[in-house]
Amino acid sequence: MFDVERVREDFPILSSEVHGRPLVYFDNSATSQKPRCVIEAVTDLYTNHNSNIHRGVHELSGRCSAAYEDARSKVRGFINAPRDEEVIFTRGTTESINLVAQSFASAYLERGDEVIVTDMEHHSNIVPWQMACERSGASLRSMPFDDDGNLETHLLEEMLNPRTRMVAVSHVSNVLGTVNPVKDIASLAHEHDVPLLVDAAQSAPHMKVDVQDIDCDFLAFSGHKVHAETGIGVLYGKSEWLEDMPPYQGGGGMVGIVKMGGTTYAEPPLKFEAGTPNYVGAVSLSAALDYIASLGMENVAKHEAVLTEHMLESLAGFEGLTLYGNAPLRCPVFSFNLDGIHHYDAGQILDKMGIAVRTGTHCAEPLMDHYGITGNVRASLAMYNTVEEIDILAEGLRKVQGLFA
Repeated sequence: MFDVERVREDFPILSSEVHGRPLVYFDNSATSQKPRCVIEAVTDLYTNHNSNIHRGVHELSGRCSAAYEDARSKVRGFINAPRDEEVIFTRGTTESINLVAQSFASAYLERGDEVIVTDMEHHSNIVPWQMACERSGASLRSMPFDDDGNLETHLLEEMLNPRTRMVAVSHVSNVLGTVNPVKDIASLAHEHDVPLLVDAAQSAPHMKVDVQDIDCDFLAFSGHKVHAETGIGVLYGKSEWLEDMPPYQGGGGMVGIVKMGGTTYAEPPLKFEAGTPNYVGAVSLSAALDYIASLGMENVAKHEAVLTEHMLESLAGFEGLTLYGNAPLRCPVFSFNLDGIHHYDAGQILDKMGIAVRTGTHCAEPLMDHYGITGNVRASLAMYNTVEEIDILAEGLRKVQGLFA
């Protein structure tokens, strides 16, 4: 059984108030809240063990080095990667995608080549590829989606061609909540010998992400969206790609031998982890993944499915509300507008009621262009949210509409 009230007790911030009202936190797609065990893990490291890792011969360095590599093993298990060496720590999903876009592109992307993304991508999976294409002379193509938020994957077959070098797709849309068929996309891409990068920033908090089942070549996600600290992220890459790709950055830790006449590089993953890594963030991520495992991702998904159904039923009862995205497979991310009310105004009024939502384009301007809007209100839920909080949001939206009536 998933006891949401018991889970909520593990998150100190959820008992706080905003503007004199109990906090209703519906901005989880931007960042998640942190359980006490993550906060305590970070405090313990700084209090009792803190030291730079990998090259120290003293006890504290050894402890932190072991904790850092243990975190890598935890991530490998979390995404079912075949080897620890295929897990690279970065600052987040954005840096992970930039790493691939720069390193992969420098090795494989040439003038006349093509990269395929989608119209529903976060800017972090658009702009790095635009930059890579500008440097190499390649072209960026985009797969559209329909008004319900379903990718038009039937078009991918004709988009793929001998000059396609990469397909990069979000697992879950950060605006629509759509769960994209990344396993089918991987299969089709591989039929044309094209690798697939999956942006799992929005899927990792809500469902089991299995890189071997998907058969993706790269996968990225952020620690702060799965209840760890900010500034820690993950890039998974198949060994055959990581071994051939050049380093993303140069510096300490990623080298073999350094001479003025030339340098040799360490093997992956260290080849892509230049400088002092965020070992504290890695420890926080390890604690967060342990916490998720203690609850069971299947239990989390079942609870969030109940929340999703209730939210859809609740929003369906509103006149003058437009919900964007109606895909059959979705995560608990809901974006909408109220007729005649600017999304920014709606968000500000909800904040005065203690309800935290996000407004704007959500770093997905091409998606907004599809619907002909300048932005919307987004309510994104997590494992600790409740049906009662959804009802509070619904009442808040009625008050917003009443104020503008």
